[in-house]
Amino acid sequence: MGGAGGLLAGQRRALILAALRRNGGVRVGELTAEFGVSEMTVRRDLDALERRGSLRKVHGGAVPAGPSTEAEPVFREKAALGAGEKRRIGRAASLLLPRAGSVAFGGGTTVRAVARAVGPAPGLTVVTNSLPVAELFHGLDEGDRPAEVVLTGGVRTPSDALVGPVADAALAAFHVDVLVLGAHGLGVASGLTTPNLAEAATNARLLAAARRVVLVADATKWRTAQLRTFAGLGAVDVLVTDAAPPPAAGDALRAAGVEVRVAPPG
Repeated sequence: MGGAGGLLAGQRRALILAALRRNGGVRVGELTAEFGVSEMTVRRDLDALERRGSLRKVHGGAVPAGPSTEAEPVFREKAALGAGEKRRIGRAASLLLPRAGSVAFGGGTTVRAVARAVGPAPGLTVVTNSLPVAELFHGLDEGDRPAEVVLTGGVRTPSDALVGPVADAALAAFHVDVLVLGAHGLGVASGLTTPNLAEAATNARLLAAARRVVLVADATKWRTAQLRTFAGLGAVDVLVTDAAPPPAAGDALRAAGVEVRVAPPG
């Protein structure tokens, strides 16, 4: 987390939760040094995260709120991390989508960046389990909105995705041309992963409904595998990312027949 000075509160808190998942705990002194802020500021961040149920404070730091380590940043905090990279990925991925037909959008801030870049889409039918994606398309001018926006229903996650049996049952009835999907973690052996068990099942339903899969993920997702795998790399047709994958990952993607597109700068 080096070089994190000058971050907004939401960005710091997202990084704290990422460190918590990665290391199983965080220390106030280490966070103070990493972020270049006062101990009081770090303690306020931990207080806010504890009130939300994302962690449990202990003497000198914090640990996960429960044994599952499923704490994840809320949508607005995740959106603040790597915003420029997500915009680049969103623009590049949007060019792969049809202007008419059906597109499914999964949850997550990078997927929403794709939806934002789509622009007017009156010939498109959108299926999504993402509240922010549905709200984005609904907020367009009437002539620019997709022909239909179908929101699955389900249990809301901290990432504002709808998951669980209700979402799964809804998605079982759909067949879409393209799916735009994100992942909390990527790995050569672990594939596409998430810390949320219900989200893993719902993502698998999304994948089953799609004829073509566009995975959108920034390069940091290769650093760690999350709790549950919901697909192997071979389930993906195209990966749109902000930087070339690590060498071993690049080899695995080529072997799986995945096309890799690195979003251009700017």
